[in-house]
Amino acid sequence: MIRNYIKIAWRNLLKRKVFTTINILGLAIGFGSAILIYLFLGYHLSFDNFHPDQDRIYRMATEEHMDNIGYSASVPPAFAKVFRENYAYAEKVAKIVDREGLVLDVEQNGTVNKYKRDVMFAEEDFFKIFNFPLLNGSNAISLSAPNTAVITESEALELYGSAEVVGRTFVLENNETIEITGVLKDIPHTSFLNADIFIAFENLREYSAFAHSESWGGITTNLQCFVRLKPNQDIAGIETALEELPKEHRATSKNKHIYKLQPLSEIHLNYEYGGLDPVFLIVFGIIGLFLIAIACINFINISTAQAFYRSKEIGIRKVLGSFKKQLFWQFLSETFLISLFAAVLGIIMAILFLPAFNALFEIQLTLDNLVSLRFFGFLLALLLLVSFLSGSYPGLLLSKIVPILALKGKLNHNDTGGARTRKVLVVTQFVISISLIVATMVISRQIEYATKTDLGFDKESIVMLEVPETMDSEQFYDLKERLKQVVGVQKVSGCLTSPGGSNNFWDTTVKYNNRPEREDFSISIKAGDEDYLNAFNIPLAAGRNFFKNDSITEMLVNEKFLEKVGVASAEELLGKTLAVNGERIEAAIVGVVKDFHDSSFTDEIKPVFIAPNVIWYNELGVKINHLNTKATLEQLEREWSQTFSNHIFDYRFLDERVAAQYETEQRYLSLSKVFSGLAIFIGCMGLYGLILFFVGQRKKEVGIRKVLGSDITDILTLFSMDFLKLILIAGIIAIPIAWYFMEQWLQGYTYRTEIHWWYFAISIVTVLALTLFTISYQTIKVAIKNPVESLRTE
Repeated sequence: MIRNYIKIAWRNLLKRKVFTTINILGLAIGFGSAILIYLFLGYHLSFDNFHPDQDRIYRMATEEHMDNIGYSASVPPAFAKVFRENYAYAEKVAKIVDREGLVLDVEQNGTVNKYKRDVMFAEEDFFKIFNFPLLNGSNAISLSAPNTAVITESEALELYGSAEVVGRTFVLENNETIEITGVLKDIPHTSFLNADIFIAFENLREYSAFAHSESWGGITTNLQCFVRLKPNQDIAGIETALEELPKEHRATSKNKHIYKLQPLSEIHLNYEYGGLDPVFLIVFGIIGLFLIAIACINFINISTAQAFYRSKEIGIRKVLGSFKKQLFWQFLSETFLISLFAAVLGIIMAILFLPAFNALFEIQLTLDNLVSLRFFGFLLALLLLVSFLSGSYPGLLLSKIVPILALKGKLNHNDTGGARTRKVLVVTQFVISISLIVATMVISRQIEYATKTDLGFDKESIVMLEVPETMDSEQFYDLKERLKQVVGVQKVSGCLTSPGGSNNFWDTTVKYNNRPEREDFSISIKAGDEDYLNAFNIPLAAGRNFFKNDSITEMLVNEKFLEKVGVASAEELLGKTLAVNGERIEAAIVGVVKDFHDSSFTDEIKPVFIAPNVIWYNELGVKINHLNTKATLEQLEREWSQTFSNHIFDYRFLDERVAAQYETEQRYLSLSKVFSGLAIFIGCMGLYGLILFFVGQRKKEVGIRKVLGSDITDILTLFSMDFLKLILIAGIIAIPIAWYFMEQWLQGYTYRTEIHWWYFAISIVTVLALTLFTISYQTIKVAIKNPVESLRTE
C-alpha cells in the first residue's frame, strides 16, 4: 500500500517539475536553517554538562549593592580560605585567576621561541573539583609545588611539537622557570575554561599580589572561586549563612556584598554574571521557526492553487473508487517525498555553510553531532511535522472535491481551498518579512549610533601598545620620548587603560572632601599621565590638567562625579580632596573633564578618577597619522623592542576595541540580515509559483483585454493589485508587532536611538518592490504574447 502511494506520488511530482522544485528549494532552506540552529542551540545548551557531580559544583558570585546593584562572577580573594576552613558545606574549594598575554620562552630543537599566551593560575584542588584527565588517562594532577604547570595536548604540540613534554620547562615573563608536570587531554570547547596552560597558584604572587592575597578589600574579575558541595546541601541556607561574612570582614564598606552560589549549569547562560543572554538563543530559535513556517506556507499556497488544476484527476480517481482517506494519504505521500528531498538538500546546505556560520559566531560547531540518534530523531520529527503541516490542509481540500463538478469543469477556486485562505497565509509571510527588515534596520541604526556618536573622546588612528608590568619609570619616559620622535606620531600617553572599550574597570570606594562617611557609589580609576587628555582629546569642563608627576598629588574627575556628590557646579569641586582605594590614595581635585562613554551604550556613564602613576600603566596610547600607518607601526615596533627586547610587541587600534563592545549586536545584525534575506527569498519563490498558476488561469482574460486595447502596464497592474493590497494589510499588522519587540530590545540601552516611522515605510516599500519584480517576469511574458494564442480553442 505505502509503496503504491509513493510510486503514484513520484509520477505526480514529475509532472509538475517547476512547482516541485520551488517547494523543495523553499523547504530545503528551512531545513538547512533548522539544522544549523539545532547545532547552535545544542552547542550552548551543552556547556559544562560533562562533569561528574556537576549538580554539586558551584561558582561563588557576588551581588554588589551601592547606588545600584552590580553582579560579579567573583568574590574577594580571602573568601575561599574562609569558606574552606570555617564552614563544613564543601568537599573541595579552589580559586583560579586568569592572566592574559603573558610571555613564554620555549626551547625547541635548540631554538628559543617566544609566545604570548593566556595563563590560568590554579589552586591544587581545582582539578579535584573538575574532571580534566591527563593524557595518560589518570587524574593525578598536582600543582601543589611552586613553578609547576600542566598544559593541554594541543598546546604541547604547538609549543614543543610533541605531547611528550613532562619534565620540560619554559620561562614565564623572562623571570621564572616553570616545569611541566602533566599533559591534559584537550578541554572541550563547551567548557567555561579558555586556557590551555595552568600554573601553580603560588606563582601568581608575582603577577597579581591582590588576587594572591587574603584580602576582603575588593573584587578582581580575573578571580573565580569554585566549590564542590557535600551531597544534599541547602543552597538557600548556605547563602543565608554567608550573609555574616561581609558584616565581619567588610563592616565599614559602603559596597555591600551578598554572596551567591551559581550552579555550574547556569554559568554559560546567565547574562547578569557575564554569560550569554538566553534571549539571543530564544530569538535565534524563533527566527528558525519563522523560516520553516514561511516554507510551509509557500507549500500550502502553491498546493491549494494547484488543486484547481488537479480537480479532474481527483474526480476520475473518485469515480474509479478512491475514497477520501486514500486521496488524503496520497497527497501526504507527495508532501513527504518533497520534504524528504528538501531535508537531504537542507543537510547539504548546512554542511556547506557551517564554516561561515562558525566564523560569524566565533564558535566551533562540528559535523559530529549530525551522526547521532538525537539528531536523526530531531530530523525525523521535523520531517514529519513539516510534511503534516504542509500537506494536511491541501490533502483535505483535494479529498473533498465533488467528482461531478470536477468532471464538468464547474469548480471554482473557492471549492479548492479558497482565495481567502491563501491571502491569510500570504499576509503572514509578508508580516514576518517586514518585521525582520524593521529589526535589521533598528539593530543597524543602534550599532551605528553607538559607534559614530561622539563618545567624548577621540578613537580614530590611536594605537594602543601593551607594555610589560615590569616597566619602571625610567623605561617609560625613555620609550615615550623616542616614540614621540617617530615620523607619523602625533601624541603619546601612558595609561592604565584607554577610555572606552577596555573591559578593564578598576572600581573603588570614594571619600569626598573629608566627609565623615564614604560615598554610596564607586568610582572607576583611569590612571594616565599628563598627556592623557591631549592624546585622547578629552575636553576639560572646569579647572586644569594635573602637572607631570610620578606620584598622585593631583587628580581629575568627570562631570558624573559632580552629580553623584551633589555639587551644583564643577568649580565647586576644584581644590577639594578625594580619597580612593580604601583611602590609601588622597589628592586634590584640580580639574573636571566632560563625561565620556567608558563602556558600551548599555551602561550608564560612571564617575571617573584620572591621575598619574607610572606603576599602574599597562598601555601606551599613540595617536598616529593614518596616511602611512604601516611604516609608522613598523617604526613603533622597532623603538618598543629596543626597550623591551625580551617581550612580544602587541597592539590594537582603539576604534577596533570600541567596536568590539558591540560584537553581540553585530551578530544580531548579521543574523537578521541573513534570515531576512532568506525569508524574502522563500516568499518570492512562493509568489513566483502562485503567479504561474494565476497567469495560466487568466490567459484568456489577458488575451481579451489586449484585444480590447489594454497595454502591458494595465495587465501588470491587474495582476499586481491583489498582492499590493495584501502587502499593505501585512504592513499594518507588522508595524505594531515590530515596534513593540524592537522597543523592548532598545530598552537594554541607556543611550539609544529612536524607532523612526520611515523604518516601516522602507520595509514595506522593499517588500512591495521585490513582489512587483517577482510578479512582473511572468506577467510581462504573458502580456507580450499574441492574444490569438490564448483565445483560440482546441
